[in-house]
Amino acid sequence: MLKPVYVFLFICAAFLFYSFSIYLNPPKSMGGLNQEELKAAAEGKLVWQKYNCQSCHQIYNLGGYLGPDLTNCIAQEGKGELYIKAMILSGTKQMPAFKLTDTEFTQLIAFFTAINKTGSADLRTFTVKGDGMIEGQEHHEH
Repeated sequence: MLKPVYVFLFICAAFLFYSFSIYLNPPKSMGGLNQEELKAAAEGKLVWQKYNCQSCHQIYNLGGYLGPDLTNCIAQEGKGELYIKAMILSGTKQMPAFKLTDTEFTQLIAFFTAINKTGSADLRTFTVKGDGMIEGQEHHEH
C-alpha cells in the first residue's frame, strides 16, 4: 500500500513537470493567432487589467455586469476602433473617461481584435478539453 507522502510527492512532481512543459514549449499559435498577435494581445490585456475594466465589463460573459460584454465589440456593426476610442476618451453616464496613451489604446485594440478572433461570448457553446483548454463547438468535427 502506498503511503500518503508518496502520493503527495508524485502529485507535486507531476504538477511541476506539467507546469515547466507549458512554459518551455508555449503554443506556436492559439485561436488562429500568430506569436506577434498573441504578444500584442497580452500587452492589451495588461491595459485591460491596469484600468480594471473587468470590474464593469465582461469577456466571454465573465466579469462585471455594469457594462456590456466586450468579447466581440471590435467587430460589431456600427462600432469598431473609432467607436471604442470615443467611448474610452469621453466616457458615458456610467463609465468614466479614461486618458489612455496612444500606445495603451493600440494595445487595447489588439486585445479586442485577438479575443474577437477566438469566438463568441456564449459560454454554452464551449467545451473544456482534457488539458484545460477551451474549444468552441464550431471547431468540433461531427
